[in-house]
Amino acid sequence: MNIHWDSKTYTDHFSFVAQYGSGVLDLLDLPEGSRVLDLGCGNGALTRELAKRGYAARGMDASAEMLEIARRDAPEIPFDQGDATAFALPEPVDGVFSNAVFHWIDAVRQPEMLACVHGALRSGGQFVFEMGGSGNNTLIHAALAEVFAKRGLTYRMPFYFPSIGEYATLLEKAGFRVEYAILFDRMTPLEGENGLADWMKMFLGVPFAGLEEETGEELRREAAELLRDDLCRDGRWYADYVRLRMKAVRL
Repeated sequence: MNIHWDSKTYTDHFSFVAQYGSGVLDLLDLPEGSRVLDLGCGNGALTRELAKRGYAARGMDASAEMLEIARRDAPEIPFDQGDATAFALPEPVDGVFSNAVFHWIDAVRQPEMLACVHGALRSGGQFVFEMGGSGNNTLIHAALAEVFAKRGLTYRMPFYFPSIGEYATLLEKAGFRVEYAILFDRMTPLEGENGLADWMKMFLGVPFAGLEEETGEELRREAAELLRDDLCRDGRWYADYVRLRMKAVRL
């Protein structure tokens, strides 16, 4: 998960990530004062929401740029820099929460991440999260693959989008009991007249690595035009999200 974030642009123009994630918080069923880790906390928006709900919240993220904003906006909350696939806490927590993070982690490293979460939780502790699920952004990735191919380039889709069955199996193997799981479509509105191309630039850096910036801009514009009929409605762009939301308990 070696990602360099434009933290200011993310905070200013992609706040929907945290806004949608607030619904995931409702899956936590813990008494006030319970210790909860926000894993992959980003700029800390949802860590602050955890604290407002009465939890003893702390955040962890791999991005120094995001953590700078998190610490600035909530100096009273502890924020640690750490890798979701290789972390340990000084003492177990009652809950682990995560939003829009796990699809960034390669499939082969998911068991490592889940082992870390299992180790971070007390027995009976709650693990709630949302991530991209099977079918997420299918239209967008297909359009990018098409425009890449026209230039003799190979498009590599950089995410892991599992089904309910696939991820429930991983959770059970890691020592969790799955209590809730849903896979659902969520067409997500984007900001600005170039909303889809801007979204690609923010979230799809890996496939464009090594390309000239001008070439990348052209590819994003061409892919967006292919998708205009499907993802632009009344002048507003949308991203074709499919989300996987789950709750599990540590055995």
